[in-house]
Amino acid sequence: MFALLKPALDSVGKRVMRTVVLTPLFFVSDDRKIAIERRLRGREQAAKLGRADVVIVSFGKSGRTWLRVMLSRFFQVKHALSERWLIGFDNLHLKNRAIPKIFFTHDNYLKDFTGNHSDKRDYYDRRVVLLVRHPADVAVSQYHQWRYRMRPHKKTINDYPEHGKDVSIFSFVAEHEAGLPKVVGFMNDWAREMDKLRQILIVRYEDMRANPAQEVERITRFMGTPGTEAEIQEAVRYASFDNMKKLEEKRHFWLAGGRMQAKDKTNPASFKVRRGKVGGWRDYFTEEEAAKIDAIVDQTMLPGFGYTSAEDGKPAWRSGEVVPA
Repeated sequence: MFALLKPALDSVGKRVMRTVVLTPLFFVSDDRKIAIERRLRGREQAAKLGRADVVIVSFGKSGRTWLRVMLSRFFQVKHALSERWLIGFDNLHLKNRAIPKIFFTHDNYLKDFTGNHSDKRDYYDRRVVLLVRHPADVAVSQYHQWRYRMRPHKKTINDYPEHGKDVSIFSFVAEHEAGLPKVVGFMNDWAREMDKLRQILIVRYEDMRANPAQEVERITRFMGTPGTEAEIQEAVRYASFDNMKKLEEKRHFWLAGGRMQAKDKTNPASFKVRRGKVGGWRDYFTEEEAAKIDAIVDQTMLPGFGYTSAEDGKPAWRSGEVVPA
């Protein structure tokens, strides 16, 4: 039972610790308090990074929850665990030592603690799975996350538009720093550092949608925990879009905190499992607006992931490769 409750207990414990540290600082400026809180969060991330067997890095809304559910089901089946066991860093490892400690991170606070803002040296000697998705799809999903799911305080410390502000989806995606500039900047930072990491596997959301079993097989093999075809197929079946929708509606993973719960059951946009459509970002814009977004991606994004028009969906790091060797 402790391992089942551990993710929720860890989350509560971190919030309590931050409150204990930050509450006496009422006389400190808001900017300074934000900097202190980001450093505290970075220290928490550094502690997990140091203990992790595998690190899964992604920008928010790149398919991380879907991958987490697939891997959770994979290990549930492989080691005869309950369906309730959603990966929360080391909770599954506590149930069976053959399961690695998996650190899921958006790489958003670690540098505030380590001071390594200009490179990825914190990850150089780690086993890293980098999950990426077309930046426009990410930015549109981030808009819905900001508008319908994100806590007001989280908006403040991560420099999103203020809570309740009237911002159009085009303005958020194409013009606000929290939109495409932030997503593309994240991916460019990783592209520049790729050849310095000892063990890194690139996984594209688009490839997971096209062939989820193949991608799960790649990831589990890279982690050193290869599975049978039956285990992988069950993981894919369980994490299908329709089944994850049902699980969210039933609050199946309520012990995992808010990551798999709708904020408003009457509003489909507030669900964690929302659409997941490859290229679905175009549905929200006119042809002229979409052309402007395409131009921003082409002009600002480094090649390598297959998302610029010149690459035409052909990433330099292809499915099946581990970069560097």
